[in-house]
Formats: sequence, C-alpha cells, structure tokens
Amino acid sequence: MMNTVSPPPLHIDEREAYVILTLDRPASRNPLSEAMLSALTECFTSLAKRNDIRAVILAAKGPVFSAGHDLKEMTAHRADPDRGRAYFEDILNRCAAMMQMILKLPQPVIAAVEGVATAAGCQLVASCDLAVAGEHAKFSTPGVHIGLFCSTPMVALSRNLTRKHAMEMLLLGDMISADDAMRFGLINRVVAAGSALAEAEVMARRIASKSPLTVSIGKRAFYEQADMNVADAYIHASRIMVENMLARDAEEGIGAFIEKREPHWTGQ
Repeated sequence: MMNTVSPPPLHIDEREAYVILTLDRPASRNPLSEAMLSALTECFTSLAKRNDIRAVILAAKGPVFSAGHDLKEMTAHRADPDRGRAYFEDILNRCAAMMQMILKLPQPVIAAVEGVATAAGCQLVASCDLAVAGEHAKFSTPGVHIGLFCSTPMVALSRNLTRKHAMEMLLLGDMISADDAMRFGLINRVVAAGSALAEAEVMARRIASKSPLTVSIGKRAFYEQADMNVADAYIHASRIMVENMLARDAEEGIGAFIEKREPHWTGQ
C-alpha cells in the first residue's frame, strides 16, 4: 500500500522583505487544528530570527479565512478517560501561545481577510497588528450558539474593540460585516472584494521601507505600555524613546530629514 503524505497546512511565500503565510486547508474551513497550530508556531519561531523579513501577512485559501478550532478533532477526545480535559487544556494553551507569538514578533503582522473569520479565526485576526478585509468578509464569535462561550477569542477582542462592541459580538454571536468590523475596531480598512491581499502587500512594503529596528522597538513598546497605568506608561515610553534616539538608524533618519534626502537604514 502506497504511503500518502498530507501537504503542509500552511503555504509560505517569501517576497522581498516580507512573507505571506496562507492557511491552506480550504476544504475543512482552515481550522486552527493541531497541524495548523504547529505549522504557525514553527513559522513564527523561525521568522522571529529573520532580520531580512520586515513584515508578515496572514491570508487564507478558500471562502473561509478560518473557522477557528477543529471541533471534530476536539470532540474525538471526549472519549478519553478524563472526557478530554487534558487535551482541551493542551490545545487551548498551544493556541494562546501561538497568538502571543504574533504580538511578540519583531515584525508587524497583517491579516488579509476574504470570506469568513469565526471564533478562534476571528481571534487570529484580532491578534494581528493590522487587518485588511475584502468588502464581503464577515466576522463572528458564535460559540454562544452552541453552549461554548468564546472565552479565549474574548481576550483578543477585548483588547482591540470597545467593551460594548466586544460584548455584542460575544453575547449575540451574530455575523458582522466588514464595515461593522472596521467600525468596531477589529480591522483597519475595507477594500474591494478580492483585494485584501494586494492591500496588505502595499502596507507590508511601506512598513519594509522603514527602519526595521525602529519598527520592532515601536511594536514591542506599544504592547508593553498598553497594560500599564498612564504614569508608568509614560516612564516606560520615555526610556524606550531615549534608547531609540541613541540608535544609529534614528541618527541617520533625523539627519536625512534635515538634509532632505532618503535615509539609509542599517537596523542598528
């Protein structure tokens, strides 16, 4: 009998200075399965060490960006002696760790969404630094419909949306439009259907034209100060800005501005 090997669930396409990661399980609605979580974790681990990659785009193949966790995969473990408790804890911890890797990556991560993003798929969009959606894209956290409150997606939603908008999505479980997602603060912009990836690439190239050191410093500082009180946030941000001012790229950038020329970044 001939052995068959499944193709990887994640397609990686490297461009000049940025990379496109495409969820590639359209037939099963691009779930955050064990295989997908492992692939994303491995990829983010590698990208964190890449100085040549300045931005990351997350896209998906097919009509669904991601339907979230693989419920069939999870339900199969209800037959375990502990009714799946250990497995559920493990898969949710792995997913949470992967989402946090996005925040900790030195490169900005841009979600390019066409179609539907639900539950942990919506969480994935909310965890990205930026998000662009085609005009027909839709988003929801529908767990409440099946007796499973979207508690882990709630973490990302509550840190991006206003409380009332986050609670509306979580309590009603309704599908919201791309326009409402932008109004709620889940995504940055809405573009013509089929254009989300192209727009994300425009953003990625613009980010790639900046000092990689400055971008990574800024991204890290943004998330570090977000959970601080205002006084501590200013102290922290001032300390980071002083270190940034002493960097070669800041010296070069300020000099180029004064001299009215293009800066040459060294990442130092």
